Amino acid sequence: MSATTSGSGSAPCRFAHYFIICGIDNETGLEPDALAALYQWLEADRQGKDPAAVAAGENFDQSPLKRTFKSKVLAHYPENIESNPFDQDAVNMLCMPKGLSFRTQRDSRAAQYHSFLITREDGSRTYGFVHTFYEEVTSPQICSAMQALHQMHQAEHNTSAHNCPSSSSSSSSSSSSMDSLASSLEDVESPSSSHGNRRSCGCFREGYNSLRDTLYVSKAACLITPMPFMHACKRFLSQLHRAVTSNQPPPLPLESYIYNILFEVPLPPPGRSLKFHGVYEPILCQRPGVGELPLADFPLGEAFRLLGVENLVQLFTCVLLEMQILLYSQDYQRLMVVAEGITTLLFPFQWQHVYVPILPASLLHFLDAPVPYLMGLQSKEGTDRSKLELPQEANLCFVDIDNHCIELPEDFPQFPNKTEFIQELSEVLLSFGLSPDGGNTSPAPPATTQTSTLETELKSTSLSELDDDRRNGNLGGEALDVLELLQGNPTLERLQALAKRTGVKVARLEALAAGQKAIGEEGVGGRSPAEEEELQNAKLSVQLREVFAARFATMFADYESFVIQNSPDLESWLTNREQMHNFDKASFLSDQPEPYLPFLSHFIETQMFATFIDNKIISQWEEKETLLRVFDGRIEKARLYNVRAPSLRSSIYQKCTFLKESAQSIEQRLKKIDHTAIHPHLLNMKIGQGKYQQGFFPKLQADVLASGPTSNKWSSRTCSTQRRVDRHRPQNEHFVLDNDLKEKYMQEARNLGKNLRQPKLSDLSPAVIAQTNWKFVEGLLKECKMKTKRMLVEKMGREAVELGHGEANITGLEENTLIASLCDLLERIWSHGLQVKQGKSALWSHLLHYQAREEKNELQSESPVANVQEKRKPESSTGLPALRVSVIQDMRHIQSMGEIKTDVGRARAWIRLSLEKKLLSQHLKQLLSNQTLTKKLYKRYAFLRCEEEKEQFLFHLLSLNAVDYFCFTSVFTTIMIPYRAVIIPIKKLSNTMTTSNPWLCVSGELGDSGVRQITKNVLEMTFDCQNLGKLTTVQLGHDNSGLLAKWLVDCVMVRNEISGHTYKFPCGRWLGKGVDDGSLERVLIGELVVQCNDDDGGRTPPLQRSPSQIRRISITSLTARGNKPTTVQIQESIGEAVNNIIKHFHKPEKERGSLTVLMCGEGGLVWALEQFFHHGFRTARLFQKNVFVWDFYERAVAFMVNADHIGDIQETPEPLSLTCESLCRYVNAINNMPRSIGKDGKFQLLVCLGTRDGLLPQWLPLLAECPVITRMYEENALLREKLTVSSLVAVLQTLNDFHITLETSLTKGFEL
Repeated sequence: MSATTSGSGSAPCRFAHYFIICGIDNETGLEPDALAALYQWLEADRQGKDPAAVAAGENFDQSPLKRTFKSKVLAHYPENIESNPFDQDAVNMLCMPKGLSFRTQRDSRAAQYHSFLITREDGSRTYGFVHTFYEEVTSPQICSAMQALHQMHQAEHNTSAHNCPSSSSSSSSSSSSMDSLASSLEDVESPSSSHGNRRSCGCFREGYNSLRDTLYVSKAACLITPMPFMHACKRFLSQLHRAVTSNQPPPLPLESYIYNILFEVPLPPPGRSLKFHGVYEPILCQRPGVGELPLADFPLGEAFRLLGVENLVQLFTCVLLEMQILLYSQDYQRLMVVAEGITTLLFPFQWQHVYVPILPASLLHFLDAPVPYLMGLQSKEGTDRSKLELPQEANLCFVDIDNHCIELPEDFPQFPNKTEFIQELSEVLLSFGLSPDGGNTSPAPPATTQTSTLETELKSTSLSELDDDRRNGNLGGEALDVLELLQGNPTLERLQALAKRTGVKVARLEALAAGQKAIGEEGVGGRSPAEEEELQNAKLSVQLREVFAARFATMFADYESFVIQNSPDLESWLTNREQMHNFDKASFLSDQPEPYLPFLSHFIETQMFATFIDNKIISQWEEKETLLRVFDGRIEKARLYNVRAPSLRSSIYQKCTFLKESAQSIEQRLKKIDHTAIHPHLLNMKIGQGKYQQGFFPKLQADVLASGPTSNKWSSRTCSTQRRVDRHRPQNEHFVLDNDLKEKYMQEARNLGKNLRQPKLSDLSPAVIAQTNWKFVEGLLKECKMKTKRMLVEKMGREAVELGHGEANITGLEENTLIASLCDLLERIWSHGLQVKQGKSALWSHLLHYQAREEKNELQSESPVANVQEKRKPESSTGLPALRVSVIQDMRHIQSMGEIKTDVGRARAWIRLSLEKKLLSQHLKQLLSNQTLTKKLYKRYAFLRCEEEKEQFLFHLLSLNAVDYFCFTSVFTTIMIPYRAVIIPIKKLSNTMTTSNPWLCVSGELGDSGVRQITKNVLEMTFDCQNLGKLTTVQLGHDNSGLLAKWLVDCVMVRNEISGHTYKFPCGRWLGKGVDDGSLERVLIGELVVQCNDDDGGRTPPLQRSPSQIRRISITSLTARGNKPTTVQIQESIGEAVNNIIKHFHKPEKERGSLTVLMCGEGGLVWALEQFFHHGFRTARLFQKNVFVWDFYERAVAFMVNADHIGDIQETPEPLSLTCESLCRYVNAINNMPRSIGKDGKFQLLVCLGTRDGLLPQWLPLLAECPVITRMYEENALLREKLTVSSLVAVLQTLNDFHITLETSLTKGFEL
């Protein structure tokens, strides 16, 4: 007990926390890998077999030399540390991910090195560094057990009549995706494949014979450290292994070196370097300073060499967007190097999801997790990637490290300034002699422990340097004292022998005794080649990291301005965290360069960005998180260097300016060692134990390694520092939360939106796996709730803001991001618990199964299909035939789209279409109603088989029907779409038939249909044309031929036959010569008809008469005098119409919608000015035809032309005469148009053109002064009030600041 406490007192300051030995337990003997057995149990349970019978059975198909056996933690020191409790199961699994492996004397037994990390539930990490080597098996019981297993395997093989079995069970049609994945990984690399082990199935010469063969088994030595000092740990463990395999015993017992690294070597302080001592050579490590990038000791240059710059940047982008990342390599260390390298580059952000760089083969079911993850999977030598079936690939980035290739998800945005970014990284690599393309620029590092350059970089360090170190806390400053310590020491002879063997001259010790400092030949000229190489690697890593950090510092230079900090204290912020918006996303995006938007709009939705902003807000009340502090420092520094702040927002690429500075700081630390740890020394050990035996790792004396020294300089120094920090903390205790409560709030806040932070490796019973799956189900449901709520809140805009929900605007780009995120969520839900993997999209695969079954049922059924899902939308008074509501029908629409090439793309298009039609929830409910199919496709723990959660999920999706989406129409802009148009006449007042030849032209935001002739007296037509987008106008006309040419049209209805969107184009006017305003053609403005999807089959209520229709009739006939608006109402309507146009131009371009509606639609500018000109207008007199506003324009222009001829206008100022000329030209050009658009149509066109060209405010005073006005307007008319006219002119002039573009349908045929 005392050991635990004393060992844990200074644990946070120690270089290493634990030393561990894993291997075979001679007492329990050979045990099959329990986790592999568990996996078999789960698969048997899934297939309906008896799990107990399967688990009890042995697998004799495999050679025992290829099978995995259970490894155990044989010893770990110290017993436990309070701040970092020892997790035996997890450490054992990660030290030996494949379990124990056996070899014979014929096989390669080269040692291997790999690292791993354990992420705890709070997100903190512990690093492990493992040296795996082979030891001879001395236990007769183990040897005889292996012999027996081999004989059973041989007998099993002989009974199969010497037929060669298939390579894996994946050929079985009933095999699940996980089965095939397991089979491809099951066999560890054949120990003697290079010797032709696979020549013949019946060949057993290379099996195991206990009389003939020597048996070896793997063993692992491991260091657990709080910080990733990879190179230092690698050198320490390799020196330890050398001491075990050496002919001569080490200078001191191994316990001395292990005790030294566990208890006497401190962590180097920030910004300092440290030297400590291995068995043979000293080891250096360094730690970055407070303002520098955090420690990352994994060789980043190696990650670039393995993948190449282009691939690594693409992988980096996928990680930033929190996709599922699977790394794939034969070498565990390569998996760690790439995983740690890529997460290191995320600075100042941190990966917030499942992170398992080395996934043990027994935990393959983790790949089924429907959450973002970054995992590493070991590949078997020669495994074909095409045979590796993964549970879900729709959102997967697959990285084949050994083959230098990467498979990317579809449709993900590129990193901003990607080309220039890659160019800058390439320049850094080239400056260090590395090719930007990666690959075989230098030989791949062998997976053996033959001393590499990095391991031997300090080999030339002389023993005199080891001893003559005046800063050493253990040895005195005088050289004589050192010599006295060595004299009389029984290990002195051994040390001298070792020195001779390693090529170090013993004369140096004599020089030490003489008090002289001898400089060896190796030290001449500064650093050795090995030291130089280490320095170059460190400089390369830090410079690459600086380039990445500089990109973020540029992109997020002003992020602080958009952080919303409106909580008075930490407690209230934590309590309301889920309901609050912490970052003004819309304003931030509107402030960014256009090329950055596709990436940034996705990135600011990620969990890592949300956590970064949370940390920023929390820093108001607590000490800044390390990464945030360094990042904020960088931004501040950039501002000082770059006074012109706006240039930070420019899309012009800015290179990193810190490269030289960061490399110099590393070089300075390596040049001058700041601290040297206590030397290893003899311990108070029992004599006779731990006897040296070459080739065997000794059993260490546990009592001397159980606890460290009661005190030493660095531990007391750290403790006093801690006390000083505690003393200086603010004393306002009333402001500080109760610690437990605060921790609870913090954990909840940081886990918000995260389904599972990290899978727990230690307990993997079936019950725990079931619990894990349940967490996934709950997490998916919570994520669905949050995503649908976010989509609703953002879409509702101003309404939502008034209700207190946050930001007002949503740009089209951000909406697209949210919908893409929903598509990703649905793919993950459909991938969870999948039985059989078919295609890359689980959702589309399910839809195809459903389609096949329904079509089969249709063929078998003789009667017409009368399924619930085939119901038609209820009839309405739109005059359009009902549209069929069908999952299959929508699938066929998607399948007919040649633009979409992949299953993932089809699934996303189908989701978008269903969402636009407000049928997503209904369609998915119909899809899942076929329970037989769902049970066939999904395991029983799958999300789609949890009834209650499934119902809630469908309910959340149903809430999206409250808003209108155009997410299909606006994305697939080039597809051909069938449209149906129906013309509805007013039957009571006119003929339903017409002898003329009618035509129409439909226009939308993306184009127009061209003129389409309508068959005479057939009021309905269908036509195919390229997607028009949201429909805006319809031009309707006829050629006025025949006796019954006059036609009173109520409205035109047009429907998109794929999306079901129906538009009404109100008319309420005559088309024909000699009636109404004599128009043969009208431009009608559209409005979207709100459909009522009533599941009870209720009919849509009849559409009310269009307001614009009432307006047209009342204004033109002007018989209904009671409807005349007041002067105040007219002025208000003009002001509102102008305001709406101004607001239109202040919105982001993608959010603006149709300007035509604001100009010509109900309540638009034309409508408002029409009211103005009709006020006090002398219209119909007895026995005379109606007089229109256009008649006033024509007479005014005629007067101006005549006055010009007579010379009345010649004396007027020049600007006024130019205005007269422009008005005359426009009116005459409109009258000379080949189109017959009627007098009201001409007035509408003149207002639109005058507004576009900024001439309308100039024309109004001219019209008001024209003498014609006295004959056509009453005295009280608004047009005759100078003050009113001048205020109207001022209002209209505000529109001159905007570039107004008119639709072609309005201006067609007009030429000046």
